[in-house]
Amino acid sequence: MAFPADAPILTSDAMRAAEAACVTSGVSLGELMDRAGAAVADAAWRMAAGAPILVLCGPGNNGGDGYVAARQLKDRGAAVRVAALGPPTTMLAKAACATWSGAVEAIDAALQPAPVIVDALFGVGLTRPLADDLVQRLGRLADRRVLAVDVPSGVDADGHHPWAPPLRADVTVALGALKPAHVLLPAAQHCGRLIIAGIGIRADRTLRSLPVATASRPGALSHKFNRGMMLVRAGPMPGAAGLAAGAGLRAGAGYVVLSGGGAGPFLAIISEADANYAARLADRRLGAVVIGPGYPAADALARDVAAALAAEKPVVLDAAAIDAALPRLRTLRGAAPAILTPHEGEFVRAFPNLSGNKIDRARAAASDAGAILIYKGADTVIAAPDGRVVAAWPGSPCLATAGTGDVLAGACGAMLAQGGDPFDAAVAAVGWHIARAAHIGPGLVADDLVRE
Repeated sequence: MAFPADAPILTSDAMRAAEAACVTSGVSLGELMDRAGAAVADAAWRMAAGAPILVLCGPGNNGGDGYVAARQLKDRGAAVRVAALGPPTTMLAKAACATWSGAVEAIDAALQPAPVIVDALFGVGLTRPLADDLVQRLGRLADRRVLAVDVPSGVDADGHHPWAPPLRADVTVALGALKPAHVLLPAAQHCGRLIIAGIGIRADRTLRSLPVATASRPGALSHKFNRGMMLVRAGPMPGAAGLAAGAGLRAGAGYVVLSGGGAGPFLAIISEADANYAARLADRRLGAVVIGPGYPAADALARDVAAALAAEKPVVLDAAAIDAALPRLRTLRGAAPAILTPHEGEFVRAFPNLSGNKIDRARAAASDAGAILIYKGADTVIAAPDGRVVAAWPGSPCLATAGTGDVLAGACGAMLAQGGDPFDAAVAAVGWHIARAAHIGPGLVADDLVRE
């Protein structure tokens, strides 16, 4: 499923602020509604392909967008009807409704559906779940093709509440920017295909969607060390460390050392005994250390993590290594770059009692740790201590198998070892991980990600 790449994401409050900024610059809210309605009409026109359309309008400004879309569809010659919950209640919606010259039906048990439904009932301002009787009425329309305006009605646009919409969208037209609900579960799975309608607002890009993954190509002056030297410290389960080491090579590192873990998946990986670990940490060419894959909590893990942090080398910390490193990371406050890669259970253990949606919690955890955080899952979120966030929906369901997290840790090590912004390194690693999984497809096992 195509998804808008590198696109801004705005919360409800941020969207209102962006609209207010437009007004300050001379663009009225009425003009913004006309632009939004035109974008919805364009999408509905293509979606219907000549079939009748039923536009459902709510009492607020989302309904106003629906009235504008209905008027424009009628002007194009579409067979369009409008049904409303009741009279519009905002000045903008009243003005939009006045431009609709057709009948307005009631949304009740007698409402006859159409092949295509435009859901303009409730937008980003919804603060409570829909009433049960409305859910039942709308449920009668759920087998039709649905185009949602901004978010499917019944969804919390900011992603704080797990409300499920009665009308799951086939297509959602996001007005001006994506919203958190478009990239966070459970709401994201109800939005269908996302289209961003550029209505002329200026959207802050501190929070954005995952950019398109691009392969890093060596240049004429590249050699194995300036492409990035990384070390993977193995624990009692060396297979996981081997996956991380193999991923490091595949993701672009020029020199990979597997310390204390036997042979890696490639002959090009340098396998070394435990005794060399301290010397490798002192090597000025070492660009990143990966610790945690296959390494459960134990005194040995704590010692190895402490040694890497004391050496002030950029580190990637996975699984139990996150807990081992957190006290020291909180005092170092970014003395050396660190990327943490917890899944849900590891995140809750390391950062208990955080509130908010997944984006809020990832931001808070990154600030607490003074580190880049990759909060893994189907709706992976990458956060930096300075507040930057990238949301990596929809990811790849094929990654839901053992060992893929170890591969991601290795990819992070490769990107981090090449220097530059550690947040960009984490974003690049997640993009590489998802793109490679998408290329392989169903039946993927973690080993496939590091093999040709």
